[in-house]
Amino acid sequence: MKFKKIATLIATVVLLGSCASGYKTINPESINYLSHSEDKGVKLEYKYELLNKKYKKKELAKGVRLIAVKITNNSNNDVVFGKDVTLNYDNGASIYIMDNDRVFTSLKQSPASYLWYLLLTPTNLYTTETQNGYTTETSTVPIGLILGPGLAGGNMIAASTANNKFKTDLKTHNLNGLTIKKGQTVSGLIGIRSGDYNAIKIKVD
Repeated sequence: MKFKKIATLIATVVLLGSCASGYKTINPESINYLSHSEDKGVKLEYKYELLNKKYKKKELAKGVRLIAVKITNNSNNDVVFGKDVTLNYDNGASIYIMDNDRVFTSLKQSPASYLWYLLLTPTNLYTTETQNGYTTETSTVPIGLILGPGLAGGNMIAASTANNKFKTDLKTHNLNGLTIKKGQTVSGLIGIRSGDYNAIKIKVD
């Protein structure tokens, strides 16, 4: 028996490069921070490279960097992140901290992009048989009826589930506008517009 058209091979190639990716929950409180900066009794610890798979690719393509930060307020005053406490690069240039909703919109997966799997729906699997030197088609299996909708639906669900986890993390660990009381330590996630992983310094007004 010989396959005339091997649709499963096509599907395998597609699957290897185009599947939706999962999302690993980020807990800023448990991260081992290696980079830090301090100003007027307020200490900043931070870490880049939190994302993986498709989210990391989006991060690189969009010029957006997701950063975990930990801020310890050892000053004598309460401070507000984004107002009294801001972030700068080493050269003194200020860093614009994105709204977390915009971070999500920039980095999320697009579930609708997996609808193209439906193009596999018309795919048939043919088998042939050779007898006395003549090759004849013996059967046709419309595997695309399962393959196309199955891959499209499965990947859309996986992408949506991962996006929801990502969005929840951004909402739970949002620091924008947060008051950090004296003696308090807070951790969170921020997004910035950057094409690199530059050193960051904290500035307290």
